Amino acid sequence: MIDISLIEECRSGNFSNFRKLVELSSPYAYTVAFRMLGDADQAKDMVQETMVTVWQKLGKIKTAEVYMTWMYRIVVNKCYDELRKRKRAMEAVADEKTWQLIASRLAEGPAATLENNEMTKVLKLLTEKLSRKQKAVFILSDIEGMTNDQVSEILEMSKSSVKANLYHARKYIAGMIEKYI
Repeated sequence: MIDISLIEECRSGNFSNFRKLVELSSPYAYTVAFRMLGDADQAKDMVQETMVTVWQKLGKIKTAEVYMTWMYRIVVNKCYDELRKRKRAMEAVADEKTWQLIASRLAEGPAATLENNEMTKVLKLLTEKLSRKQKAVFILSDIEGMTNDQVSEILEMSKSSVKANLYHARKYIAGMIEKYI
């Protein structure tokens, strides 16, 4: 993980150490952004925006120990903003051919490996009708493997809200998979 002393040095304004911090933490931010947005270029943009915000506000975090949670919160909020822009711009609807692709890939079983683009399409289709909170909870919990405590802290939600949102997201996604397989 990220060394607390590195964060403390960055908080004091050491720009050269900030590069190290960016190198260490941006892959985590990219993974979440990519899974939430489903587009590599937009995910890179979100990571860049996140790192700019981190640099601008790093001195304001209370302790270095909360850095990763704080950074995840920033990237998730930036993704929320992007998803809101998309929703206003246009609502995507999956065609039957796309659902057949999902069904054939999922029917291959757990041994099947999907490339990033295909997995992104699957995740996008399965999560597009979820609320933004449900989508974030699902991605952080089930895709990123975070605990309910971590998700609760990142999204600033109660643990019961995390569990409820995760339950509804899983139920919806399971229904979609069942419907098209």
